[in-house]
Amino acid sequence: MAARFVHLHVHTEYSLVDGVVRIESEKKDDGKLLREGLIDATARFGMPAVALTDQANLFALVKFYKTAQSKGIKPLIGVDALVRDETERGEPSRLVLLCQDNRGYLNLTRLVTRSYLEGQGKHGPTLQRAWLDRDTTQGLIALSGAREGDVGRALVANREADARSALDAWLELFDDRYYLELQRTGRPGEEDCIAGSLRLAVDLGVPVVATNDVRFLRPEDFESHEARVCIHEGTLLADASRPRRYSEEQYLRSPDEMANLFADVPEALENSVEIARRLNLEIRLGKASLPAYPVPAGQTTEEHLREESRAGLEQRWPVIAAAPSAPIGREVYEARLARELDVVCEMGFAGYFLIVADFIRWARENGVP
Repeated sequence: MAARFVHLHVHTEYSLVDGVVRIESEKKDDGKLLREGLIDATARFGMPAVALTDQANLFALVKFYKTAQSKGIKPLIGVDALVRDETERGEPSRLVLLCQDNRGYLNLTRLVTRSYLEGQGKHGPTLQRAWLDRDTTQGLIALSGAREGDVGRALVANREADARSALDAWLELFDDRYYLELQRTGRPGEEDCIAGSLRLAVDLGVPVVATNDVRFLRPEDFESHEARVCIHEGTLLADASRPRRYSEEQYLRSPDEMANLFADVPEALENSVEIARRLNLEIRLGKASLPAYPVPAGQTTEEHLREESRAGLEQRWPVIAAAPSAPIGREVYEARLARELDVVCEMGFAGYFLIVADFIRWARENGVP
């Protein structure tokens, strides 16, 4: 049977603010299922793929990727990003970014890292709109964020001209890799957002895609999800005045449920499968990858390590030779150094030694023990 729907917007428990979805199933000592995990639930529903889009982080990536592959599920990697435009006030908008390939993955990791280093605020790590250009968005597919994206917010507020302007700006960056996201989870403004998004889709030829903005696996998990939200926000479950931004409908719906929910927009379901086909990131796990240490032009890493090591011996030899006890001849030191360097270089560790030496040199120059 052909795939009918793929979930592309899912927060796990690694979304520290609002997710309770576990990636792996929990089992008792006797092997009986205690709590189903995301990957097993995806397999049970017959869905061929599922996306990980935690808020502003990729913490779950390795566990998710390995678990999905072990169950024959295609792992789709992404982030639910908060985006701030310097010209706007209020809460940042949302944008879901999904990796098509290795270039997209590298771009996403750089953006997420920068959000932690330079984009921290009261809403947590946030991307600055100015950081996104045609180069930094290569290899990424974007979902609009539905009613919480800048296009959706404008539509809900009946500012269609602003929505069109925002959409045009995203299309400049993503071309055919930008999708208007549709959600029906019983929250205010969703139908207004859908109606406006469909108008834009028809007028500008922009594709739409359905998601369920998943925060928990089953409807009965809603209360535990709300408890997590309250812990993060410092509020009480019983507080009638606390913000309620989520609904009981944000669970991992089956393809049949999603088909019934979007029976009037079947292309939104079809596009979820099409996007899954377009996402083909392969991650190599279990193999160390060292950064390439910069060496002078015309030298290999091994040659540079040998040159630096001999210079180090030359610098230290006067101190060694002046020691009170009779020193061993210099030729012994040189022979030992040559043997050690041969071992290091044959094992492919020349770059590693240069990197560690760089750390140590910097530490000494900056008074770090």
